[in-house]
Amino acid sequence: MNTYTIFGTGNMGTAIAEVLGKGGATTVNISHAEAATASITGDVVIFALPYPAIDEVIGNHREALAGKIVVDITNPLNFETFDELVVPAGSSATAEIQAKLPDSSVVKAFNTNFAATLSTGTVGDLSTTVLVAGDDENAKKTLIEGVNAGGLDAVDAGSLKRAHELEALGFLQLTLAGAEKISWTGGFSLAE
Repeated sequence: MNTYTIFGTGNMGTAIAEVLGKGGATTVNISHAEAATASITGDVVIFALPYPAIDEVIGNHREALAGKIVVDITNPLNFETFDELVVPAGSSATAEIQAKLPDSSVVKAFNTNFAATLSTGTVGDLSTTVLVAGDDENAKKTLIEGVNAGGLDAVDAGSLKRAHELEALGFLQLTLAGAEKISWTGGFSLAE
């Protein structure tokens, strides 16, 4: 069983820890106040933080992150306007993080899910689906197995390039929920 270090104690960090814990994994959540000095004990590190906070974590823990699976859950929103993503056109937050952590295996996951759908395990009458994208097949497999063990569906969404589309989808969901066109208990699920 893997051990997960989760940077973030908010709704998403807590919900992800619950899912992984249901599958038997050990999780440690690190708060913002602890982030600079905390030890990374997990085989897998999850960034359950707003995108602007990621650079500080990388700056403080670059060496400790080497060789780890790093999971980026961010949607890189412009927090001033909430009307655009702040990564270069055609790129993604995950690709930007991978460039800063070349000795880590960075994957995108959980950004198309709301905390409520992770906690309940459902979107309407369907099982919550977590989409996972990245270039390291073993890293994706490790996370997918952890999510599946926790009772949710997880699907390999392809290479790191797919993080761009996942962030666009996450951004769309956030804007729809913010405009009250869908609820915060809505989300992503795949039906066969």
